Amino acid sequence: MRSVALSLLLLSALALAGCQSKAEKVKKLLDQYNAEYPAYAKDCLDETSGSARMLTGEKLTAEQTAALEAKRTERDARCKPEADRLAQIQREILAAQQ
Repeated sequence: MRSVALSLLLLSALALAGCQSKAEKVKKLLDQYNAEYPAYAKDCLDETSGSARMLTGEKLTAEQTAALEAKRTERDARCKPEADRLAQIQREILAAQQ
């Protein structure tokens, strides 16, 4: 009887330790994501110049449209590695929460 109780205590301690390390991993990943996302959002998601003009109904010339498109393409190419990295962190967070 004593060995069964000791075995159950050991198993519950191991399970608790596993949950704690899992929670620590999730916290570490969330901290990493929360530290990196603001800079990414500022550099890569703050694109209001063209969309604000379009929402007001202002007509853009072909040159303005081409310039906005070139700027968007450059931004997408520049930001893709960081976007992919943040997406990977999100996947790791979801996997760690399972």
